[in-house]
Amino acid sequence: MKGKTVALLENRVSAQLADLVTKEGGRPFSAPALAEVPDINPADIRKLIHDWESNPIKAVIFQTGVGTRALFNATDSLGITETFQKLLSQSVVVARGPKPTAVLRARGVRIDLSAAEPYTTTEVLAALDPMILRNERVVVQRYGEINVELEQALRARGASVFEIPTYRWALPENTQPMIALLDALEQGKIDAVAFTSASQAHNLFSLAESLGRKEALRTNINKTLVASIGPVCSRALRAHGVNVLLEPRPPKLGPFIAALAQALAK
Repeated sequence: MKGKTVALLENRVSAQLADLVTKEGGRPFSAPALAEVPDINPADIRKLIHDWESNPIKAVIFQTGVGTRALFNATDSLGITETFQKLLSQSVVVARGPKPTAVLRARGVRIDLSAAEPYTTTEVLAALDPMILRNERVVVQRYGEINVELEQALRARGASVFEIPTYRWALPENTQPMIALLDALEQGKIDAVAFTSASQAHNLFSLAESLGRKEALRTNINKTLVASIGPVCSRALRAHGVNVLLEPRPPKLGPFIAALAQALAK
């Protein structure tokens, strides 16, 4: 990266990502654009399990590792994990990617269907193609926001969809690092911006809009090399008028930063 400055909007593994940039010879500029807020209601989980026992669920879709872990933590606290696991054994368990897969395996849950890379909604729906879902009940573990595309597609196939909130995404309490990024972009001090989720893009532009700096952000960010972790994130960025110049495969942090380093070296 030859001393190039790379803006990072990641919050969960920000230190790990910054370390990868540093090892590639770059200078990380950390501006976390997301906060994970717990959004799980134990009473709703208990009711879901109770209803499930008398009204079978055809498929359960686990979308994220964090959400899957939060769900099991909730059933642990309610003392109903054994019942939950038994019910899962009677349903088709779908894992969106390696992170929910790891949590499910640690809990001894059989996984019936797995989404292929890059682990987007498209691949989840493709994995479900062989299933007949008309008049069936499907549970979806929600991540930071409602997956409207997935929910609409499942309903179009005739399924009744029940989402389980586990956490939601919000702006960080301290938005000063994000404001500092807006300033640095305006001053031409950023060489590349790395987005690892669609919500980071939405939050950055939402903050800029509240400050009357949305158009300036769009202009300034397009003067940099914008890298996106995957297609969902890229679609969100393009919706905000951002030119995505790099979307590496596979959508993992190591290859992501390696590809970014290679692009900056050129």
